[in-house]
Amino acid sequence: MLLSISILGALYEKKRTGQGQRLQVAMQDAMLHYICLAFATQARKGGPVERAGDQTVSGGNPPCGIFKCKGGGLNETMSMSKRAAPTPNIGRVCYKSGREDLIGDKRYATPADRTECEEEVNAIVSAWTSKHDKHEAMQIIGAAGIPAGAVLDTKELAEDRTLHERGILQTMDHPQVKGYVMPTWPVRHDGTPVAVRAAPLLGEHSSEVLESWLGLSRHEIEGLAADRIITQRR
Repeated sequence: MLLSISILGALYEKKRTGQGQRLQVAMQDAMLHYICLAFATQARKGGPVERAGDQTVSGGNPPCGIFKCKGGGLNETMSMSKRAAPTPNIGRVCYKSGREDLIGDKRYATPADRTECEEEVNAIVSAWTSKHDKHEAMQIIGAAGIPAGAVLDTKELAEDRTLHERGILQTMDHPQVKGYVMPTWPVRHDGTPVAVRAAPLLGEHSSEVLESWLGLSRHEIEGLAADRIITQRR
């Protein structure tokens, strides 16, 4: 969706200027854009935002979901993709988690078999992840070619150096909120992320709009403000 919108914008710009653009978007950057409200909640309440859940309506392919890791805190977790353990990969999960005894076990042979005993399968994986911190668990499972990642909270994301270096997270120059970190539009136009700017404050452009769009005089605008019909911010 994000790339489609950007393509439309690029086509409009090409029609106006004759110049084309190279558009790029990364999955992680897109997800940062979609959780921008979580960053706003963090800024308002302070501290990392609590998680909303890990399940999908389309069903699973155990083991998949969020698994607690060493430390036991709410944010000490690792995510394993629902596509992490198709039949050829379940052996790798067993091997990496130290459960070689389960390799070839007919109870877990197919996705359908594992779905029948989903809680049991996830409990086996949880027993292993609880002995490793989330970054360590991610590296071990990821090294086996299985999609897995440490689940970062909003504070960890906001402080991620690589996201700032790439310009996806930016510190916005806001007239009222200092040091506000937020994700920019995730699609890069010709390799450059869009610079974040603060939205107009209430009444910031009242005079400009009424004067340029409606042709009101300065005297008329001042009168509307004096009668508290409009808000002006100077």
